[in-house]
Amino acid sequence: MQSIDLTKPGEKKKLIWAGLLGLGAILVLWWTLFGFGTGTPATTARPVPTPTPKRSAPVAQSSQPAVSPDVQDLAKFTTIEYQRSAYNPPEATRNIFSYYEPPPPPPKPSVEPSPTPPPPPPPVLVASVSPSNVYARTADFKLEVAGDKFTPAMRIFIDGRELATSYKSPQQLSTTVPASFIAAPGVRELMVRTPDNQLFSNKATINVAAPPLPSNYTYVGIISPQNRVADTALVQDRGSKNILSVYRGDVLGGRFRVTSISEKELVLVDTSLKIKHTLPMSEGDKSGNPLSRPTPRVDSEDDEP
Repeated sequence: MQSIDLTKPGEKKKLIWAGLLGLGAILVLWWTLFGFGTGTPATTARPVPTPTPKRSAPVAQSSQPAVSPDVQDLAKFTTIEYQRSAYNPPEATRNIFSYYEPPPPPPKPSVEPSPTPPPPPPPVLVASVSPSNVYARTADFKLEVAGDKFTPAMRIFIDGRELATSYKSPQQLSTTVPASFIAAPGVRELMVRTPDNQLFSNKATINVAAPPLPSNYTYVGIISPQNRVADTALVQDRGSKNILSVYRGDVLGGRFRVTSISEKELVLVDTSLKIKHTLPMSEGDKSGNPLSRPTPRVDSEDDEP
């Protein structure tokens, strides 16, 4: 065996490590076998002897053959007598299949919505219309509307019908009313508003009166000369019962000009309103003086007796 040379530095370290490892092994072995301090030493488990099974008593052998366990008790195969029970259950006090149905809920009272409040006063104002009074059956006329807050988008409506409107200023509009709008007497309703009805004005009215009529005169006859130079109409004044002779172009009552004379009718035109009137031929008032009634016209006369 070779001796250890302690002069070498590596040999000295190996010797120290070997001593430490040996000491550690001794400590581990001691702790395993005996432990450290006052702790309870480890106990080893002792083997428990296994109990010996008891021997069963020997079964006496019988001379009878072995019987199946299912048929050993013959009482199982006796006739079963069923005894019906005499118990009568009581009648049900209610139908078990019926169930409570809640009554339908009462109908909710209908709540009528509150009426819609009227719209606020219109911001557009119609102060006046000119003319506000016209006669029926007259021709087209120009209408001026004065007010405030007019816009170029606004139109004049008469009885709900739109008219072509001229915008002059925020205080004035104008239009031309056709004769068909005033063909009959009555009241026409006027309003200024936009076509979409977003802006509208208060309402104004135009009064359409019945035109003056030549009702004081009755066309009773005609005198036509043979040369047809000028026919003469015989007109009776209903007030004075006088017969008047009038020609084409004459003016009756200072208002109605004679424009046509025929055997069927007399045509008059109102000099102020330019309205045409027609008087049919009639017999006039027969209660008057016979001399005042016109003599029928004859085509020729026979002077021989």
